[in-house]
Amino acid sequence: MKTYALPIRYGLATSGSLIAYFLILSLFELHVNIFYSLFNGVITGIGIYEAIRAFRLQQGDAYNYGKGFVAGMVTGVTATLAFTLFFAFYSTEISLDFLPRLTAVFFNDLRDFEGIIFLTVAIMGIATSLVLTLAFMQLFKGSKKTD
Repeated sequence: MKTYALPIRYGLATSGSLIAYFLILSLFELHVNIFYSLFNGVITGIGIYEAIRAFRLQQGDAYNYGKGFVAGMVTGVTATLAFTLFFAFYSTEISLDFLPRLTAVFFNDLRDFEGIIFLTVAIMGIATSLVLTLAFMQLFKGSKKTD
């Protein structure tokens, strides 16, 4: 568990940033525009990048591709799960008109779509985490060159 402490910390910090961004958008009523959620990938990417970088420094010679990949995924999945929980709480307890406004473009009736929306948020976050982790690991992998 100690191995995952750093990635979990970065994941929680990343989810805090995602939640702050969402709440700032909600102040201006922009949180119902799906276009702004694209910036979530940037926030998640910065969190994963910094987590892998810090994990590499922490591990030193023990660092390898597999450990870095796991660190990136733990960071991304932690951030995604925490944000999804917040998103579900916000849309069902704080702003009851949020989901109908968000889905007005896609669905005429919101009945039974809450679960699908929460699942979509979670899947998008995990997929983003996987792709960004694979991309960043290309930057952090060790060299096999022995000049």
